[in-house]
Amino acid sequence: MTPDTAAAPAPARPGPLARALGLPAVRGYGRFVTGNLVDSVGSGMLLPLGLLYFTTVRGLSAPAVGAAVTVGQLAALPSVFLAGRLMDRFGPRQPTVVANVVTAAGFLTFLLAHRPWQIVCAYFLVQSGVNTYYTAQRTLITQATPAGEIRAWFAFTGSLRNIGIGAGAALAAGALALYGTGALTGLLVAAAPLYLLAAVCFARVPVTTPPAPRAGPQPDSGDAESSGRKPDGPRADGTRRYLLLVACALPFVLSQSMLAVLIALYATTVLGLAAWTASLLLILNTVLVSTLTSPLTAHAAPAQPRHAIALGYGLLTAAMLAFAAPALPGTAIPAWPALLLAMVLFSLAEIFCSPALNELSVTLTPGAARGGKQSLYQLSWSTGNIAAPVLFTTLLAAGGLVPWVVQGAACLLALLAVPALRPLRPTATAPTDPEESPTSP
Repeated sequence: MTPDTAAAPAPARPGPLARALGLPAVRGYGRFVTGNLVDSVGSGMLLPLGLLYFTTVRGLSAPAVGAAVTVGQLAALPSVFLAGRLMDRFGPRQPTVVANVVTAAGFLTFLLAHRPWQIVCAYFLVQSGVNTYYTAQRTLITQATPAGEIRAWFAFTGSLRNIGIGAGAALAAGALALYGTGALTGLLVAAAPLYLLAAVCFARVPVTTPPAPRAGPQPDSGDAESSGRKPDGPRADGTRRYLLLVACALPFVLSQSMLAVLIALYATTVLGLAAWTASLLLILNTVLVSTLTSPLTAHAAPAQPRHAIALGYGLLTAAMLAFAAPALPGTAIPAWPALLLAMVLFSLAEIFCSPALNELSVTLTPGAARGGKQSLYQLSWSTGNIAAPVLFTTLLAAGGLVPWVVQGAACLLALLAVPALRPLRPTATAPTDPEESPTSP
């Protein structure tokens, strides 16, 4: 039996405490859990420090570094499609391993980069690794964990990621506080091997092999090749439905970017608050998402993923209103209570939306977990993260309320579109949704 077809660990029953916390049974999944956590620690240590490293250690201007970073990230966009091809040929585990190796190489390349074109190359490597990792990770979860527990594992790995990023950021902050910006080089040397450790962990994760497609026509195989079916057949319906999912995910992607791009500028320039306001709100978000995602996903989220997404977008729309409230003309709404309420709503929206969106991204159509569809879904994240700085700074320059109004409207549109995200089943005789089954209450 080859490693790619080795059986995953037999499902274990979580203990009473784990069930109460909504955690899956992790016995036998130590390498998978460690890989996710270690990768996240490295991201928390290094991803926020690139601009600071090149402007302080290398002495380059911020505009030159920012332009180089953007060019490098844009150049790496095609990596999502290459990752999809690799997934379809080798499965999701190998691209995940390669992604961590490439990311480590990219960060170590920072040590050799002295000019803007060299920064472009370094960020091309880093972003290519990041894009490849997230393109393959969702499908890897479906093949490395027990069937029927997909959303629980998406919630758990999301919590792990927040914990790892927070721990990595804390380590980096401690090193910078003790040794100043001179610690940046040491952080690169120390943190890049974490990605290599993650690669080793993922390389040893046993995965299951999905069943081979049944003979005969299928409603939506996920293949890009033409099968002779009419354009308005089930395959085309599955493609349209998946494109709708990608469009519905984009407001959530942009909302996630708000934490890094918009809130600090809004709090300081529009509300006149201290610069550390955004850091405190980010800490609140990290704590809530890290501790509550698994229990709320297990015990409070609707069973249907699209219903959980709708709930999340409703909360996200309310959060945009709360963020905007202190800047409303003619009102005296205090800033801090409004911002704290907004961040709680924002965090709850993230808790309900993120695992459910990830679940739908691999289950919405029969071919959703394959490389082509995962590349398309990841492209929405990559392009959204690249576009967010320009989009939100431009909107903020137009007025303090404009970003929140635009983003709130986008979330509301997504909320109205979510009911159409009914999963497309692999056989024509299967019900299109559990709620439509004749045996459903």
